[in-house]
Amino acid sequence: MGQAVEDTTAETAVPRARGSRTGPVVAAARIGIPLAFLAFLAAAPLMFVDSFLRTLSTVFMYVILAQAWNIIGGYAGYASFGNVVFFGLGGYTVAVLMTELRWPFWPALPVAAVVGAVYAAVIGLPVLRLRGHYFAVATLGVAEGTREIIINLPKLTGGGSGETIPAVGSLATTSYPGNAGFFYMFLALAVIATAVVWRVSRSRFGYALRSIHQDEEAAAAAGLNTTRTKVRAFMVSGALTALAGGIYAFQQVTIYPDRLFSVEITVLMVVMAVIGGAGTVIGPVIGAIGLEFLSEYLRQNVLEYHTLIFGAIIVAVILFLPQGIVSFSRDAWRRRRISLLENARRYSL
Repeated sequence: MGQAVEDTTAETAVPRARGSRTGPVVAAARIGIPLAFLAFLAAAPLMFVDSFLRTLSTVFMYVILAQAWNIIGGYAGYASFGNVVFFGLGGYTVAVLMTELRWPFWPALPVAAVVGAVYAAVIGLPVLRLRGHYFAVATLGVAEGTREIIINLPKLTGGGSGETIPAVGSLATTSYPGNAGFFYMFLALAVIATAVVWRVSRSRFGYALRSIHQDEEAAAAAGLNTTRTKVRAFMVSGALTALAGGIYAFQQVTIYPDRLFSVEITVLMVVMAVIGGAGTVIGPVIGAIGLEFLSEYLRQNVLEYHTLIFGAIIVAVILFLPQGIVSFSRDAWRRRRISLLENARRYSL
């Protein structure tokens, strides 16, 4: 009997030991794979031509924008259609400081982030008291109104004629970094934005945003200051978006209000976050990378109908994967079953 007990204990100890070894392996993979991927990206300027580096820069710019929108739209559940206002303000802050006040680029960039955060607080206090489509329309109106203000300040912003940042010659306060330089800037900021979202998702602040998303009245009844929490999320989103706009303005050299405040930019960041998986850390990254590369491929290979095909693909993905690619993949892995039609019926409204 004693021998039997010892044998049984030995047998049950084996899988436990194996399970304990699996944990560190999985943890190492979760850290090692992203680090290896980042190391590969860091060497990209040595492997790819300038045109592809510029495409990668655009991809990482949209990663930043989608992650920034994800904080207010994905975690808090407030679908902002005016986040482009921070992108435009960040770009014009850098342009005005470098052109009118002769600031170098690097001191001007953090000022752009501050401007984005402060503007988010100013408009957020009244606008974030609205909900649903009222909030979406209000933020869209704020973006359009801000664009008109920029246009009507020609002595400061260049108005509708745009603003040109001195990037070369004796007037340049900071030498133009080139495609490789901007690639590293957007890559670094994309990593920072993803890290911020990761930290938010695991903090009390992130749990507060989720509670607002699920049931704002219940969250307020539990003692949460919902207005202050939403404004903080809007400020973080605005700062990250403004940083991307500041880098983009220097990259383009000549900027125009219609481009920096384009509704198309907001639509893309929203669609990328939603298709990848709003309210997740990796979802906006997947959505931004996938859609931007798809758009570039269609633009180069289907000249006449690339916009139509791109839009049709987006509609199909939203219909069959309304919860986003990340959540769908997680559910399919757990259930060991993939059915797009069943998924569409399950999440249909």
